Amino acid sequence: MVRFLRPLLRGTTYTRLLHLWVPMLVVSVWALIDDTKLWVPAAVLVPVGFIPAVRTGEGVQARLLLTPGSEDSAFSVAPSATWRDRLRTVVWLELRMLLGALTTGVCVWLPILTVELVRLALGHRIGDIPVLRDAAPHWAYALLAPLPLLAAYGAVVGLGVLATAGARAFLGPSAVERLSALEERTEQLLERNRVARELHDSIGHALTVAVVQAGAARAANSPEFTDRALTAIEETGRAALEDLERVLGVLREAERPLSSRPTLTDADRLLESARASGSKIDAEITGPVEALPGPVSREGYRILQEALTNVLRHAGAVPARVRVEVADGALTLEVRNPLPDGRRVTPGRGSGLRGIRERAALLGGRAHTGPDEAGDWQVRVELPPG
Repeated sequence: MVRFLRPLLRGTTYTRLLHLWVPMLVVSVWALIDDTKLWVPAAVLVPVGFIPAVRTGEGVQARLLLTPGSEDSAFSVAPSATWRDRLRTVVWLELRMLLGALTTGVCVWLPILTVELVRLALGHRIGDIPVLRDAAPHWAYALLAPLPLLAAYGAVVGLGVLATAGARAFLGPSAVERLSALEERTEQLLERNRVARELHDSIGHALTVAVVQAGAARAANSPEFTDRALTAIEETGRAALEDLERVLGVLREAERPLSSRPTLTDADRLLESARASGSKIDAEITGPVEALPGPVSREGYRILQEALTNVLRHAGAVPARVRVEVADGALTLEVRNPLPDGRRVTPGRGSGLRGIRERAALLGGRAHTGPDEAGDWQVRVELPPG
């Protein structure tokens, strides 16, 4: 019994009823003009449904009245973009009017039938309703009086469910809109991955430099070296704070110009930071780096940053060779360093190296990370033109 009466306590039942009544307002107005041609409103809906903005209005009404309070995205609120969408809107408008007519009939005539049954039970004759016109008054009709109300209750709930299903079928996103939503979702996931990589590369680099510098200063026990180490830690920390603020701006969806992101033209900052940490960097940059496309140059900077961070983190203050070459719009970036104590290791599976490979793959390039035949650790990335 509780389950049967539960729809009475739901606001959705009444908002759906309102949604089904709305088309009947137009029919009621037309009935005052000419009640012999009630088919005219239904005919007018055909050209109306081909108006692109009508689909937006129907979608908004469906969200507000058929599924109120929910995050249901089954109803599109975009204007009709294709003739198929327009035709679906026309079918929905006709279906909505049909369901509205049924709902209005149920809500009007079934309660009237209940009233007339009560009158029969009280001894009155019924002359207006054909079903009860020849019925003789009897108290037993009082037992039948609740049945039309129960039927009206079930019909209202059922027609509301049917209207919601029809709206999902005819007002749902088209194939083009589903593809667009999927692309938008993919872009959001890529952006989250990019933010995660930005944090890993920038903050990881700064912390690595700080740890290495602090350890070296303690071992050196030299005031001059300690002063240089503190300066390097300060500069690296300040740069990391700038990167952190920028990344947090992305998380807050703040509009930041792409020009504020570091590119390979700022590679000297990374190289000087690594040198200040005690590593001997042999760098060679050839070609028009400033002519690289923005995405390539920005991702190249982060790849170089992660590669240098790995050198300091895993090999320490060892000599490293950095080669950046730009030729015909393509970028080749290579970082090599000897493994400490001649140890050989297998290619890493950490998030840093994985981030390098992901960055390269997103730009249509390729990345190789791991020891080479000479026993050095190598990070080599090739990014195609454009």
